[in-house]
Amino acid sequence: MTSATINRLHPANPAGIRRRSSCRFEPGEDNPESPPLGLLATILAQGGHILSSNGEREQTQRNAIIAFAMRCLSAGLLYASQIVLARWMGSYEYGIYVFVWTWVLILGGMSHLGMNITAMRLAPTYRATGEFDLLRGLVRGSRLMSLLTSTLVMLAGLAGVYLFQDYIQNHYVLPIYLALVCVPLFTLTDVQDGIGRGNAWMGLALVPPYVLRPLLVLATMVGAYAAGMPMEAATAAVAAVIATWGAGLTQTLMINRRLAATIPKGPRSYDFMGWLSISLPLLVILGCELALQNTDILVISRFMSPTDVGIYFAAGKTMALIMFVHYAVGSAVANKFAALNARGDRESLRAFVKDAVNWTFWPSLAGAVLILALGKPLLWLFGPQFEAGYPVMCILVVGFLFRSSMGPAEFLLNMLGEQRLCAKVLFASATLNVALNFMLVPRFGLVGAASATALSLMMAAILNYIVVWRRLEIEIAIWRNLPKF
Repeated sequence: MTSATINRLHPANPAGIRRRSSCRFEPGEDNPESPPLGLLATILAQGGHILSSNGEREQTQRNAIIAFAMRCLSAGLLYASQIVLARWMGSYEYGIYVFVWTWVLILGGMSHLGMNITAMRLAPTYRATGEFDLLRGLVRGSRLMSLLTSTLVMLAGLAGVYLFQDYIQNHYVLPIYLALVCVPLFTLTDVQDGIGRGNAWMGLALVPPYVLRPLLVLATMVGAYAAGMPMEAATAAVAAVIATWGAGLTQTLMINRRLAATIPKGPRSYDFMGWLSISLPLLVILGCELALQNTDILVISRFMSPTDVGIYFAAGKTMALIMFVHYAVGSAVANKFAALNARGDRESLRAFVKDAVNWTFWPSLAGAVLILALGKPLLWLFGPQFEAGYPVMCILVVGFLFRSSMGPAEFLLNMLGEQRLCAKVLFASATLNVALNFMLVPRFGLVGAASATALSLMMAAILNYIVVWRRLEIEIAIWRNLPKF
């Protein structure tokens, strides 16, 4: 349920802080220039500085703000589309659709073999070193590889459903067939997301999958409703196919234009073995991440009804609104992690990680408080029966916030070449998640699924803290990186 940033704004120039040429602010030094500013004035002043300055740090912050704005818009559109689907389809058909789309997320998120993060990591390196032949090869090679593998996965899935449909509940068969058609373009969009982020093209990376796709789903369902089509899971699956292919093809055309305008023409070099040496461990990471995000849905569908699947998904999706901050921060800062590490600037890297931790946690905490306060009315929007999911929200928030308290740790490990350690952390957490879900869901139902996910997220956060500190000697815990005002 893949794939979110807001920046902590430093005081513009309060007493005791001196402006430096690097645009950082250091405490403990006299500055008689201006009296302390109010919080609002401080935020506005620093916001103006970020928007007007051409410094490297300010450019990164602008990218972060853009990513956050797009994720906010995406979250709103996606949430609206889910409400429309749930209202028009009812909890039963909605639960069926949730189940089949979960498989799209899993298969589409695995089919590119981790090449999306490889592209995000290597693109800024190739640019910095002037290896444009490898950059051109990386773009084309990652696209072709993802299309090939995802098409094979789609065909294998279609064949599997055909051969074993007698063992699949009838209400799932047609929606599964339709959902599998989404896989190739879903996978391609994921890879191009990584290409866009690696080149700091945040709009091209984020708008098609996170804005255009949910908007097309919503528009298609509105059109289907107006045309009097049955509001069933199969209809929603058709809408998903149209949206996924439309967003994917649009993104492809837009990236092609940007590549032609910014990368000089020339030969392409391909280093598939080198890329795969990076991406295959990342595939483990992605698989484990997807397991953490989706095991609960799959296990609930095994032991409970589609209605229960729908209620849990609505509650989880509502609470997970706070997680787009985590992913937006990671999206905005990942290439900066890689660039600072490539330059060997460890001091700046530590300072930037501290910023990233604060940018992740505090907006997440504020969002969590707001969402919990409005939790039942938000769930009611899906339908009165969905209010039963509020206890799920209260449990999940613990895991989400604990994860946010460590900042975008997994992005840091991946960008600094520690993807194998990251994979081990996530594998342990995903294994725990699967085991706990199978233990707790049959006995405790939806509350058991939420508890399993929250405990697994907490374990992942603790292990990330230990690994980052021991391996990189970087402090990521929020209580070690509290902002100074």
